[in-house]
Amino acid sequence: MIKSYFSRMKGHERSLPRKPFSKIMWSGIGSFIGIYLVSIIPKLMQIDILNSMLLVGSFGASAVLLYGAPQADFSQPRNLIGGHVISAIIGITVYKYINLDISMLGAIAVSLSIIAMQYTCTMHPPGGATALIAVIGGDTIHGLDYMYVISPIAVGAFILLIIALVINNLSNNPKRHYPRSWF
Repeated sequence: MIKSYFSRMKGHERSLPRKPFSKIMWSGIGSFIGIYLVSIIPKLMQIDILNSMLLVGSFGASAVLLYGAPQADFSQPRNLIGGHVISAIIGITVYKYINLDISMLGAIAVSLSIIAMQYTCTMHPPGGATALIAVIGGDTIHGLDYMYVISPIAVGAFILLIIALVINNLSNNPKRHYPRSWF
């Protein structure tokens, strides 16, 4: 039984081959533009609520999915927006209304986010980080309260989505298009 258990960890398939250089370049260009715009738009708009911050760490992981794997289920618009927004709401709610150790709150927020994303068919792995950031983010994040859901999360996710729509559809490759589905 133990041998059988550990044999499952060997892996039974070969690693995927490297993507063609053109796909790699489109991924790099898209991620650069998406993350750059998310980070400079607050400065350009000069709106106080946005000036505090628009870039959160979970957007880096979203960029990997949107621009590096645009056909993946986790990369679709419903997953991007829904996963981040649902997870942000859960993270803020857990921090605000449950009085436990921060380590316990982080674990609760991430696990509830996974459950909610699976239930709503909006699984976006960076959403787990969005929920965790809501809990461990410190005074800046906690001071935003539920505005964290709007800005930086929803606004930033929409910016990444718009750039993904533009960049992923510029290629002449008929297989590189985005999105695969909206809902």
